[in-house]
Amino acid sequence: MNRTLGITVAVAILFVLGVLFSCIFTVNQTQQALVVQFGAPQEMAAEPGLHFKLPWQQVYFFDKRLLDLDAKSEEVISQDSKRIQVDAFARWRIVDPLLFYQTLVNQDTALVRLTPILSSNIRRVLGSQNFAAMLSAKRSTLMHEIRDNMNQNVKGYGIVIADVRISRADLPPENSVAIYHRMQKERQRAAAEFRAEGDETAQRIRARAEREVTVIKAEATRESEILRGEGDAEKTRILAQAYGQDPQFFAFYRAMQSYKTALPGNNTTVVLSPNGDFLKYLSKGPGGGNGK
Repeated sequence: MNRTLGITVAVAILFVLGVLFSCIFTVNQTQQALVVQFGAPQEMAAEPGLHFKLPWQQVYFFDKRLLDLDAKSEEVISQDSKRIQVDAFARWRIVDPLLFYQTLVNQDTALVRLTPILSSNIRRVLGSQNFAAMLSAKRSTLMHEIRDNMNQNVKGYGIVIADVRISRADLPPENSVAIYHRMQKERQRAAAEFRAEGDETAQRIRARAEREVTVIKAEATRESEILRGEGDAEKTRILAQAYGQDPQFFAFYRAMQSYKTALPGNNTTVVLSPNGDFLKYLSKGPGGGNGK
């Protein structure tokens, strides 16, 4: 009988301990808990540590940290009719566990509901932009717009979208070659236009330079002719003045110049009459016939 009593007491103690342990639950620092009784929420346990509940009550734990939402690759048609392959992801957080439990129950259901919301906002926001905008500084503004739109869509879920990022936005592989060739042709056409404009400018500059050279040469020729005429006139005046001062010496000087021109070398042979006027200064001296 004592043995039966001991077993009964031990079973009672174990039962009491089991009931006691079922009334205690621990909330981690990264978690928040919701106590539910027969499907009806009873209380929130947001502070970390030990908490108590009734044995028949259930506890649902929710993460306080940022949670991942990786969307599948989306094909978006941009405003300039380019097909773009977009990879994006979002970061979200549970801010109202009670509302979250009432609408989404758990994180798996939340991911199922949030994935199409993210995809639709990506297509709508990026589809209203040109492909170049996704590769420019405007990309950050587009991501913020997607985040804000998602927050409007999930306002009744007890969550908040902290951030949305586009990890990749590129043309599909089958379009890359065609786009590259088209860009290459556009660059070649632009280069040909630049070369044509350069040739036209060069021809215009060259023609202007040639015209200026012709004008400068004409002015220089005219100036040189004027100076040459003035020089010849001055030469004639000086010669006339010199002739007037000493006609005999002037005639002698002119004769010497003629000899120099007519008899240029030592091997030149000239046959002339000694009585001619051309040799009179060689035969008769500077007097030219008066013996002086």
